[in-house]
Order: sequence, then structure tokens, then C-alpha cells
Amino acid sequence: QVQLVESGGGLVQAGGSLRLSCAASRRTFSSYAMGWFRQAPGKEREFVAAIRWRDITAFYADSVKGRFTISRDNAGNTVHLQMNSLKPEDTAVYYCADRVRGGSVLKIEEYDDWGQGTQVTVSS
Repeated sequence: QVQLVESGGGLVQAGGSLRLSCAASRRTFSSYAMGWFRQAPGKEREFVAAIRWRDITAFYADSVKGRFTISRDNAGNTVHLQMNSLKPEDTAVYYCADRVRGGSVLKIEEYDDWGQGTQVTVSS
């Protein structure tokens, strides 16, 4: 079981940027994929971005394409989500997750381990 801890959330004005980090208890590329999800008040948790390690392929939700970038640090034990041009509708609790087995990186129900979440609030 991998332990995940998110950090970097906070309050930012619309158009601003935040960089979220997810520290893992083992190197991230030892899993099949790592993903970022978010949950806004009254909404279901939704897919935001993921990175598949076998070919270092990134995936993004349509709502964040061109604005968010998923990456890992040089040590290989932390995954980041760079969020630019933030909008009020990006306000949510953001979670990182680990998927051990292969398959679709878009299926939230197939991720195995989850962090505690970090709050992102974008003001108008």
C-alpha cells in the first residue's frame, strides 16, 4: 500500500496559478499510473489529469486541457499538478491517487490509494 500526501492548495485569484504536489511513500513510476481528481461542493469526484508511467503519457480532462500540467520531480517520488489560468469553477478539493494495475487511467473506481485532499479556492 502506498501512502499519498497532497499539498500546495490555497486561495488564488482568477487567472492565477497554483502548484499542487503529491508525495508518495514509494517512487511514483512503480505504479501503473498516478492521477489527480477533484470534488466540488454538491458534485461528484471527477477526473482531472493522470500520467501513465510505461510510456510517460499524460491525460487531461477537457475542462483543464491547455491550463494544467501533470509531472513528477527528478527524484521520482512526487507528482505535481501545475495549474495556470485558474477559474472559479476550478474550486474544489483536489486528490491524488495511485493505480496499481493496468487499464483505463480515466476510471476513478479503479484507483487503489488516495490522499487526504487539498483545498483549492479560486476567487472572482
